[in-house]
Amino acid sequence: MLDGCVPWPAEAADKFRRLGLWEDITVAEMVERTMRATPGKTALIFNERRISYAELVRSSKRLAAALLDLGLKPRDRVVMQLPNVPEFVIAYLALNWLGAIPVMALRAHRHNEVRHFIRASGATAYLIPDVAGNFDYRSMAAEMAAEFPHLRHVIVAGEPAPGQRALEPLIDGGTADDDAIAARLQAIRPAPDDVSTMLLSGGTTSVSKLIPRTHNDYVLNARLCAQAAGFDRDTVFMAILPLGHNYNLASPGILGTFHAGGTVVIAASTDIESTFASVERERVSVIASVVPLISNWLNSDVPKRFDLSSLKVVQNGGARLAPELRTRLRDQFGCTPQEIYGTAEGLINMTRLDDPEALLLESSGAPVSEHDEIKVLDDNDHEVPDGEPGELVTRGPYTIRGYYNAPAKNAEAFTPDGFYRMGDIVRKRGRHVFTEGRRKDLINRGGEKISCDEIENLIFGMPQVKVVALVGLPDPVFGEKACACVILQPGATLGFDELVTYLRQQKIASFKLPERLEIMTEFPVSPVGKILKRELRERLTAQGGA
Repeated sequence: MLDGCVPWPAEAADKFRRLGLWEDITVAEMVERTMRATPGKTALIFNERRISYAELVRSSKRLAAALLDLGLKPRDRVVMQLPNVPEFVIAYLALNWLGAIPVMALRAHRHNEVRHFIRASGATAYLIPDVAGNFDYRSMAAEMAAEFPHLRHVIVAGEPAPGQRALEPLIDGGTADDDAIAARLQAIRPAPDDVSTMLLSGGTTSVSKLIPRTHNDYVLNARLCAQAAGFDRDTVFMAILPLGHNYNLASPGILGTFHAGGTVVIAASTDIESTFASVERERVSVIASVVPLISNWLNSDVPKRFDLSSLKVVQNGGARLAPELRTRLRDQFGCTPQEIYGTAEGLINMTRLDDPEALLLESSGAPVSEHDEIKVLDDNDHEVPDGEPGELVTRGPYTIRGYYNAPAKNAEAFTPDGFYRMGDIVRKRGRHVFTEGRRKDLINRGGEKISCDEIENLIFGMPQVKVVALVGLPDPVFGEKACACVILQPGATLGFDELVTYLRQQKIASFKLPERLEIMTEFPVSPVGKILKRELRERLTAQGGA
């Protein structure tokens, strides 16, 4: 394994192979296996483009050979910051064929984050678009290349700047012989227990850490999530969120779809009209979404104008979808809501499509593998009984044993026996978990802990509320006080006294009542749709007031 990574103990690795969990194939080989079964089937759709499995594999191998000619080597790290386009998928698979390691930056990242990714990974190459969302990535890449001598290659999807190289001619491959390319790549085939992908830890509260996912564990991740989602060859999966995020990449995402032999529709934008026009045109059966998008869909008349009869499942990840919104998804769209709760470090929990209604609407799902070990611990690391709140910890066949080159952080994030600390407060009932918010997302009001998730779900029950976020603000007496930040439905109004009266009717403890209400038109969100509570808290603290 790559230096700086923490391997699974040999005994655990042997067990995972013996059980057939680790298949000893690479991520790219997994896609090629599907291609051999259905070479002419459409793998990718983007606007008018249709790319078959055979074309996808051929293009990715040709690009891998071209990158090898350019000087990239196995285990080189490549910061990859492409938007949602087919070239993303081709480049990702090409790096896997080559044994180079993509570091999955998101389109919204800018100088500070990209600088950290290049420095932390020791990247030798940087893969970007020319311009996306009115931002010119080429100038940022030029600054990075000047700052880091080891960043030898900047490859641009589109028109490169001087000193940079265009991606498209590398994919084309000219007159290269495909059999010769295959033999050349086979000679440098990466070991399945080596790193295939570096994901980013949730960086909403601190600088992102690099998460090294091996071929074996990431193929398993995609396979298990696809099975839990009921994916098969008839699945038409729509990717709206960033492809570089674990949720849309492999949980089950595009790799889960490829494992099952389905088709991926890459959405050109998150525009609601475009989204549902694509659902109708391409007969989309599954969409992976997040709370803000789902809330907008449910409160819009646009979806009603399209034929949604093909849509079977709307998945939600990133933050818990309130039971009320899950019910509305089922009633308004005639589909099944599927909650996906997990972490880029490994463990994925999913509700099953045939779960009893109470679990489908209330829980955050159960682990996708029977070999996922989960425990709920109190503040002293003692396991609590089922139904009691505590921090979720986990270890298993696709959960990492440590971050890349981060021994100090690993000592904090992992228990001595290898369990990863999720940082989430949950209650466990059997194998199903019920999230109650981040461990650090509890508001400590004079020693009384307020679960932000609990109060947010109650406020969601008010008909005038569209989106809500509860944050803790500094208080000289109690340490922290709760502030309810609310985006209202069009034309609605809400006063502080009305909010408190409603919450008192829910018969909650008085210390849980918000002590401030802020009506807003938008929240700061991360590239994958998570509300950035830290930024929200900082804004409100700077404003002061009651």
